[in-house]
Amino acid sequence: MIISVTYVIGQMAGAGVAFSRFLEVSNSTGIWIAAAVVFAYAVFGGMKGITYTQVAQYVVLIVAYTIPAIFISLQLTGNPIPPLGLFGDHVESGVPLLQKLDEVVRDLGFAAYTADVDNKLNMVLFTLSLMIGTAGLPHVIIRFFTVPKVADARWSAGWTLIFIAMLYLTAPAVASMARLNLMTTIYPEGASAPALSYEERPEWVKTWEQTGLIKWEDKNGDGRIQMYNDAAPAFTATAQERGWNGNELTVNNDILVLANPEIANLPGWVIGLIAAGAIAAALSTAAGLLLAISSAISHDLIKTLINPKISEKNEMLAARLSMAAAILLATYLGLNPPGFAAQVVALAFGIAAATLFPVLMMGIFSKRMNDKGAICGMVAGLVVTLLYIFTYLGWFFIPETNMLPNTPDQWFMGISPASFGSVGALINFAVAYAVSSVTAAPPQEIQDLVESVRTPKGAGAALNH
Repeated sequence: MIISVTYVIGQMAGAGVAFSRFLEVSNSTGIWIAAAVVFAYAVFGGMKGITYTQVAQYVVLIVAYTIPAIFISLQLTGNPIPPLGLFGDHVESGVPLLQKLDEVVRDLGFAAYTADVDNKLNMVLFTLSLMIGTAGLPHVIIRFFTVPKVADARWSAGWTLIFIAMLYLTAPAVASMARLNLMTTIYPEGASAPALSYEERPEWVKTWEQTGLIKWEDKNGDGRIQMYNDAAPAFTATAQERGWNGNELTVNNDILVLANPEIANLPGWVIGLIAAGAIAAALSTAAGLLLAISSAISHDLIKTLINPKISEKNEMLAARLSMAAAILLATYLGLNPPGFAAQVVALAFGIAAATLFPVLMMGIFSKRMNDKGAICGMVAGLVVTLLYIFTYLGWFFIPETNMLPNTPDQWFMGISPASFGSVGALINFAVAYAVSSVTAAPPQEIQDLVESVRTPKGAGAALNH
């Protein structure tokens, strides 16, 4: 439930961005609209309805994400395949695209886009958290119970990995091209030439300003938009020579994917397509998360532990009330998120990595694993990971309740809160193994069940040979 609530915070923030842009309202209003739509969608859809609509939404998401990426890749590199275009040549300048991007961002005081990370340990742990966290996401796991056969679940997992690979290989290209398009829009003639005049700003900037997700402040009174890294001491002298008095344009990270087609001046139907994809992604994921939350409370908690005799009607009422409570909590925290949408989602992956993944793995590969070890491992991984996250991001993500600043110099061994899930997973493994070793072994029928999980159906004769 904690994983799902954390995840849905990021979904509400992302859905709010989509609704605010295309209804041309403030970001706060967009989040409340998203909350109402998601609640109605989840409550009236149910498990079967959401299962079928998620298939359609997944198709919309894939198409809506890849088609604009293909257009932008063609526009900048002449290559219709974004992952290949990323390593191709920039059409206008003739130099490699990444080299052009490095030149642009370095001229504005930022580190090179392709520069190596300072803390490789943190990056390795962050990558590991995302990888193993995926296997522990509750709303993904429950999908395997909606198919009739184990073979169907395996095929589903295989196709899912293919489509995930497609999206994840496209994402770095989209990010790089969006960054280049944004910078060249602000500095059409290069960083050393005068920046874009605020009065001549494109329509997409005006539209996003209405949402409050793009803000401009004329700090030097020249009427132009200066966007650069004013936190870099080495760039201070250069900025002063150019008459700049601080970064003037603040762009919310959550808008870049949605704004990218507009920045690239793509046709209106492409912009509409990516809007449909963004809304489909937010609705489908949020609905799955809310189903996981409601079933955890109404069935696992109330029916199984508190009141086994509860009627189906009251169980359904409890499920809907828990959905409503989860949406209200997620909406509040979406209005005051602990980071931009992708960062919040990464936290959910980290919590899943620290809790469910180790138990799932040991439950399959260790016949000695028992319920006491599983529970103690999950509790240890959850508590340690949440304490670390709340230390830097605030208790229960409430603003200004953090005990330490969320800065690299304050992180333990340079490990960010989003990367700590891997450490929590190691603690989970260790505690679960230790407790299982000193407590009674599982019953023989459970050990036989675990053995059967490892053995494909019909392979018994070959194994006994």
